[in-house]
Amino acid sequence: MDILVQKFGGTSVRDEDSRQYAIKHVKDAIQNNYKVVVVVSAMGRFPDPYATDSLLGLVGDQRTKLLDKEQDLLLSCGETISSVVFSNELKQEGISSIAITGAEAGIITTDHFTKAQIKRIQVQHIQALLQEKQVVVVAGFQGKTEQNEVTTIGRGGSDTSATALGVALQADYVDIFTDVNGIMTADPRMVTSARKIEKVSYTDICNLAYQGAKVIHPRAVEIAMQANIPIRVRSTRMNDDGTLITSINTSSGQDHIYDQFVTGIAYVTDLTQIKIEEEKEPQELHVKVFRAMAEAGISVDFINISPNGVIYTIFNKFEELALEVLERLQLKPTLIRNCAKISLVGAGMSGLPGVTSKIVHTLTNNNIPILQSADSHRTIWVLINNKNLKNAINELHLAFQLEKV
Repeated sequence: MDILVQKFGGTSVRDEDSRQYAIKHVKDAIQNNYKVVVVVSAMGRFPDPYATDSLLGLVGDQRTKLLDKEQDLLLSCGETISSVVFSNELKQEGISSIAITGAEAGIITTDHFTKAQIKRIQVQHIQALLQEKQVVVVAGFQGKTEQNEVTTIGRGGSDTSATALGVALQADYVDIFTDVNGIMTADPRMVTSARKIEKVSYTDICNLAYQGAKVIHPRAVEIAMQANIPIRVRSTRMNDDGTLITSINTSSGQDHIYDQFVTGIAYVTDLTQIKIEEEKEPQELHVKVFRAMAEAGISVDFINISPNGVIYTIFNKFEELALEVLERLQLKPTLIRNCAKISLVGAGMSGLPGVTSKIVHTLTNNNIPILQSADSHRTIWVLINNKNLKNAINELHLAFQLEKV
């Protein structure tokens, strides 16, 4: 069988009008002689009644007294409802379909409830259904343990369900449908000259996603990359191929996309920079600071370690707790609040001199102070004040001519 996996996010299945656009994509796939596996998210977003956050609100949100295992029973309902509604509307259009849970699809996970990881997929049942039906509609975001207990697989779980099923079924493509027409060079809400990227490597998209781009979850991309299953990120409301994510040979320079040094720009806001210096036993400082942050459940990022101290960032919401922790250690940190981390990602910058110079020159010429920086062979990060974010991204987008992608 030629199989196509199509994943529709919450905004794509929110209401009947949105679902009709989704169904048109299913019809197009069937006309192209595909058997189709549809993976759906819960319908809509908060405060829509069946959205994941709405369901969690029924039990007190983060203050719930439920066990994680019980939460999964509740949260999996959103996708289950969505799959049945979507299957019903396919049948109304004369398309033979059946709705199944993630467990029925054979998705076996760890028992880390609310954040389970997929261990394997037993595809025999879903393959048998595809012999009988044109479409199998799978509830995303969910699976089961070896003991048949319901699990959910964390944020971005429906993307992950889709690519995992694509790999297990050896699909021709996994299509991720969303409310934007592909992956852009930058957030179009911030940069009016942002352009759609036609083709991009798995690695660059993983880096962009981890650095703040929210179109597709990086876990999903990593799963597809392992088996070289191509992903297309497409708009539900348009008949366009969107952005193709595939295993481009990034070293050959033969693909037009790598004429660009930078593939795209991502960002994260609302960060606090913490700087601590200690003349006595600085090595011990490094150990006790990061151990204390971990024990307090505070995630740290953008870490620079020097012989006499350490600099790192946390989200603003953890600032009060972090200060309490550091005070108990008798440390006196220097804080810069309301920062933003900008990430420039691209295989084209690997080993190429002058990229960092251009970033520094661009920001300095626009009177944007750089509070911190770091780099890898594919990504360069800079920390700036939130208030300078829009100007910084637009100027960097222009400097690297991303509007010409």
